Amino acid sequence: MAADSFASLPISKHQVANLDSLGYKKMTAIQAQGLPHVLKGTDLIARAKTGSGKTAAFGIGLLENINPRFFGVQALILCPTRELADQVGKELRRLARSTANIKLVLLCGGKPFGPQKGSLEHGAHIAVGTPGRIQDHLRRGTLDLKGLKSLVLDEADRMLDMGFYDVMTEIIAQTPKDRQTLLFSATYPSAIKKMCQSILRNPVTVTVESEHKPGVIEQLFYEVKKHERNNTLLAILEHYQPETALVFCHTKKQCDEVERWLCDNNIEALALHGDLDQRQRDEVLVKFSNNSVAVLVATDVAARGLDIKSLQAVINYELPRDPEIYVHRIGRTGRAGEKGIALSIFTASEAHRINAIENYLKTPCICDVYESLDRHSGYELRSPMVTIQFDVGRKHKIRPGDLLGALTGDAGLQGSQIGKIDIFDMSSYVAIERPALRQALNSLAAGKVKGRTARARKV
Repeated sequence: MAADSFASLPISKHQVANLDSLGYKKMTAIQAQGLPHVLKGTDLIARAKTGSGKTAAFGIGLLENINPRFFGVQALILCPTRELADQVGKELRRLARSTANIKLVLLCGGKPFGPQKGSLEHGAHIAVGTPGRIQDHLRRGTLDLKGLKSLVLDEADRMLDMGFYDVMTEIIAQTPKDRQTLLFSATYPSAIKKMCQSILRNPVTVTVESEHKPGVIEQLFYEVKKHERNNTLLAILEHYQPETALVFCHTKKQCDEVERWLCDNNIEALALHGDLDQRQRDEVLVKFSNNSVAVLVATDVAARGLDIKSLQAVINYELPRDPEIYVHRIGRTGRAGEKGIALSIFTASEAHRINAIENYLKTPCICDVYESLDRHSGYELRSPMVTIQFDVGRKHKIRPGDLLGALTGDAGLQGSQIGKIDIFDMSSYVAIERPALRQALNSLAAGKVKGRTARARKV
């Protein structure tokens, strides 16, 4: 039996069959190295990047240890954002299909408190949530962690970046001392080391480096004068002409300024940072993931946990101070067998950051100058899709097929003109080809979805 086969683990045959049906053919590096320890009940520190398969690395182990007959929270997963908690919850529900009567509850901010309280009163085995809302439930007495077996801190470094240290400490203090603790983090700063020393017992440490092989990501660095950053960013996009790009900035203000600069120069862009409310953040993420906006300008904290299947270029508007963060940034391109490109802008005063990256990667950085880029007058970058928002969603029992039917029926669109469909509680988003927008909106103005009137608008 292959060492990377799920059947080689001490898990049920039903779970192995379920994993096979879900397309889990062999373990990723983090699963192969981490799961044996998770299944033994050992505390674990796992250094792994986004997209490494870490949800299954802890999820499979948690599910094996759940007692379905005890309707108390036995596993708690803390996530930095609602988006990540949603992703983790969906994946755990898929993994739990072979285990009867497992109940999972999402406890996130931005959602009504009452239904979450009701779900907990009816009994839940697994709770997935954000620190602030978990803290609220504990303070109000609606969440009881006395029967907790396993605590997972997912993207722990990001939770610390977002200022959740005290909240996390308060939550952990209300969990049993004999629990299993699993900490997953893309980076390992001193604050994480300090936390690990105080909350884990004899942990095993597993480190999984980037899955990228040499040559998958082309890396180039452009030295410029401070006032040339904007023009260099524009020149990079004109020269390489990626269909999708993620631009990293240090601050929220910088994100907004770069977004405006790009839009003023016919480059379709949106900013993603911590000042956006949940609805704005949802729309930005939906539009970037469904190919309705070409360039996303984001801070490191905002971009963590993004589920981007195909990204052609990562651009560092300014280099990060930590080379590990640089590697994490560029690892978002060149996935799923595709090649990617990482392009960075730096000034002479930031040359020490180049040296740090060279030392970390143990390879020289290839540097160039702004003047070497080919400019293209009149260049513009627009995405091939646009997004329509419907004011109906999951709470209205809407499914993707209902929206597809409205667009291909009343609106007369071809199935090939319709892209990704995202359904939220009270609204839904559908990507359609740009030339079909007017036809779709005109037809939907008086149309219905699943027998009910639904307003549609371009976002």
